[in-house]
Amino acid sequence: MELSKSTRAATGTALSLRGVSKRFGAVQALSAIDLDVAKGEVVALVGDNGAGKSTLVKIISGVYQPDDGTMTLDGREVVVGGPRQAQKLGIATVFQDLALCDNLDVVANLFLGRERTAGGLLLDEVHMEQEAWRLLRRLSAKIPSVRIPIAALSGGQRQTVAIARSLVGDPGIVILDEPTAALGVAQTAEVLSLVGRLRETGLGVILVSHNMADVLAVADRIEVLRLGRNAARFDAADVTTEQLVAAITGAGERSAPSTTVPSDSPAGARP
Repeated sequence: MELSKSTRAATGTALSLRGVSKRFGAVQALSAIDLDVAKGEVVALVGDNGAGKSTLVKIISGVYQPDDGTMTLDGREVVVGGPRQAQKLGIATVFQDLALCDNLDVVANLFLGRERTAGGLLLDEVHMEQEAWRLLRRLSAKIPSVRIPIAALSGGQRQTVAIARSLVGDPGIVILDEPTAALGVAQTAEVLSLVGRLRETGLGVILVSHNMADVLAVADRIEVLRLGRNAARFDAADVTTEQLVAAITGAGERSAPSTTVPSDSPAGARP
């Protein structure tokens, strides 16, 4: 369901990109990309290989710098100089490889590089363990113990830990890169449920996925990229898999305007 302007003003736009472009030598990876993500909204970013999804995610997360365009967070224009600055600005990214350490427990992974100390010298293990449980309860996560090694967890539980780690520092935007890749049916359902809980907490969520079933199950809006450009924009409640595939491949370019949301339409979210 599309938000009215008055509702959107109350909800607020968490992230807005305008005219973002990126070139690598002779290759134009992105051309004038626009993207909006409201607070409490899941926006799926879809497209074929080479469509520009990864490049766009890396620009938002500070890995790459755009050649042109602007980025706005909570109505304030920002320049993200690197991944650490992105974290400080409230942008958290969970990449597909998760970057978890199998030999460390859940607590150590959640606070890796951001450890809490007592008196500036010793690790505050008690505080970190309490915070770990708070983050996991926020997600209603099914983790048996915060002291269990990552190596002993299932794929879905590992993804849960990676998502919980992204919440350290209370971000406003969470980017999930192929979070259900290589997961079974039950684990996929668990992760999609986590995505829904992120939305319920008021976060803006960008979901990058090749799985159209997952996208339709959890997204509010769907942004399609093709050849580094905005190709289509759909309300997830009103689009079919066939329409998505047509927009991704370019087969439905002539019919797409009747089903896509205009590029200047406000961000939408489910009621």
